[in-house]
Amino acid sequence: MAAAQHSLKKSATMKYLFLLLTLLAANLAFAQSGFPGFLKGTWKMEDKEIYEHWDKLNNENLKGFSYKLIAGQIFVTEYLEIAKKDNQIIYTATVINQNKGQEVDFKLVKTDSSFIFENHKHDFPKQIIYKKLSENELFAQVTDGKQKGFSYKMIKQNVKDTTSPNPNYDKTLAEKLGGDDYGMKSYYLVILKTGTNTTAGKELISESFREHLDNINRLVEEGKLIVAGPLGKNENNYRGIFILKDIKSIEEAKELLQTDLAIKNGLLDYEIFTWYGSAALPEYLPFSDKIWKSKP
Repeated sequence: MAAAQHSLKKSATMKYLFLLLTLLAANLAFAQSGFPGFLKGTWKMEDKEIYEHWDKLNNENLKGFSYKLIAGQIFVTEYLEIAKKDNQIIYTATVINQNKGQEVDFKLVKTDSSFIFENHKHDFPKQIIYKKLSENELFAQVTDGKQKGFSYKMIKQNVKDTTSPNPNYDKTLAEKLGGDDYGMKSYYLVILKTGTNTTAGKELISESFREHLDNINRLVEEGKLIVAGPLGKNENNYRGIFILKDIKSIEEAKELLQTDLAIKNGLLDYEIFTWYGSAALPEYLPFSDKIWKSKP
């Protein structure tokens, strides 16, 4: 009797272990198939000079951008990200000169043979689909979730020539500056313009712009502002520019701008855009402190 009970317990234990291993394997398979890591690299639209480039930051984050190649020059059209957020995989697109620079999120809803991202609240597109055809080919669709939309095939490009790397490449510096394979990164470009407050008294104006200059210096010291300067007289009433770095979102950029008293008091307003530039741009700052003779 005791031997029989021992045998039953052993059998039950083996079944439990088998079930546990099966569930772990299923979860591992989902984790591997539930994230489109195959997108890493540069892809060219068939028969057109339109590209997508993706960098894999880790197993849960891809950063990328779309661009056109015109006469050998890169013109970025949108910034892209696929990342795991709150146990969901989200595709984020920031299209240049659209949606007022706002990010648009699409949630991954299907991963069997295609990666389908959806946002039914967005006007167009509502659905973005990637389907891996082979190691070097993929099929993409951009649709309204019904009949309207377009599709295209993309071919993976061999953008890295490991036989002839850049002889001047400094890996330590490149990693410090956080640039991509092209030595570039994303910033926020802020164009300052005359604000709506036209009735402020002289004391408020004087205090606001004094704090405006102090705030510029503070943001430079914190490493968040790398370019600031006035513009000449123009018909658009543009007053100056900022270039912000290492800012995670446009919302964070707007919160940062509210620390400027001239903006907060309505003496200055702004327009804000994503901007793609050299990751080495901030390196001029240490030299800028060695060439001025008097403060403005």
